[in-house]
Amino acid sequence: MAKDTFLNRKTTVNVKGRLLDLSVPTVMGILNLTPDSFYSSSRMATTDDALARTEAFLNEGAAFIDIGAYSSRPGAAEVSTDEELRRLIPVIEAITKKLPEAVLSIDTFRAKVAKESVMAGAHIINDIAAGGLDEAMFETIAQLQVPYILMHMKGSPQTMQQHASYSNIGLEVTDYFQSKIAVLRALGVKDIIIDPGFGFAKTPAHSYQLLNQLEDLQIFELPVLAGVSRKSMIYNFLGITAQEALNGTTVLNTIALLKGASILRVHDVKAATECIALVQKTLTWH
Repeated sequence: MAKDTFLNRKTTVNVKGRLLDLSVPTVMGILNLTPDSFYSSSRMATTDDALARTEAFLNEGAAFIDIGAYSSRPGAAEVSTDEELRRLIPVIEAITKKLPEAVLSIDTFRAKVAKESVMAGAHIINDIAAGGLDEAMFETIAQLQVPYILMHMKGSPQTMQQHASYSNIGLEVTDYFQSKIAVLRALGVKDIIIDPGFGFAKTPAHSYQLLNQLEDLQIFELPVLAGVSRKSMIYNFLGITAQEALNGTTVLNTIALLKGASILRVHDVKAATECIALVQKTLTWH
């Protein structure tokens, strides 16, 4: 990859008045407040557990902590808005109080959850549905003026695998982002991050094709988030379990970095920070 390939890309996001630099790729640590997330080691049962994991992630080099209280694995159980907030708000408040340096991203597709989370101290909204499951989301993000992670998905977590059909997945994902970004820009949203949504309404073949073509998303000149950590596209292909998929995750994260990813969303922060350091050293060896 030529070092100047992505020079026009937006390399900062404004987090409550503080500019975060994405010119060098960064890591987002996954903090699950759900009892049924696909990777059991990421589940946090108590607020104290969440605090301890957040502190560990920060010490290992995470730039963001992504907190989710609604499992988005295929066929996941429905969670009410009230239950999602009941899981989220105490953890956001506790982290904000004890670890104020932590930049908190909230993994939600609900506008009410987004608003109340930001009011409680969160900084970024990570929406797997890109506004598709709550028509109030885009206007809420515009009002909150927080960075917004826009992911490609069709359907919902309960139905998405029924929609894994494309005539040209690269073109369809690009068209999807183009239309969504245009609406957000018209509303005045300034900081947008895009995520191709590996495994969401996609077969493993679709996900590998998107990873192979990841640099095509640089047309938007926006930061790209890659979330492949311990996913079935790795462990099913290799015939292993999610618990055994760290090595495969690191391989795919390396490919994502070489193809322009700015953020790696992972369960294993230390491994991802080392991956970034080695890729950066290779690309800037002189």
